[in-house]
Amino acid sequence: MQLHQLKRINKNKSEKRVARGGKRGKTAGRGTKGQKARAGHRMRPEMRDIIKKYPKLRGRGKNVNKSFEVKPVPVNFTIIEMAFASGDAVNPESLFAKKLIAKRAGRIPKVKILATGKLTKKIEVSDCLFSVAAKTAIEAAGGSIR
Repeated sequence: MQLHQLKRINKNKSEKRVARGGKRGKTAGRGTKGQKARAGHRMRPEMRDIIKKYPKLRGRGKNVNKSFEVKPVPVNFTIIEMAFASGDAVNPESLFAKKLIAKRAGRIPKVKILATGKLTKKIEVSDCLFSVAAKTAIEAAGGSIR
């Protein structure tokens, strides 16, 4: 191979022409006058102005209306009537053992007994919350509340 046979791998990079006639004369591709024609100009991003106009939603984000209160799991008389025999103890542990309630965050939750349905069996309720109607119905059926 001779020197006159060598060929370059990359092509020559041609200089970018700026404005009329190349080089950098007068307005040099900036248009004429105005903020954009000045040296050191910097336009404020339009999207930033739009974002700045939105109200700030501080606090708990999308869960802002969600309550911190841990609410008890409701259990109706119809479920108790089917799952328990007369004289049985009804508490969160026994309800969990019969798979009538599920754990929440790895714990057995509080239970509230509601008076939906009829209760004919004598049961012993402990460690549960209950409605006023449920309390009277349990006592009327001969059950007890601890």
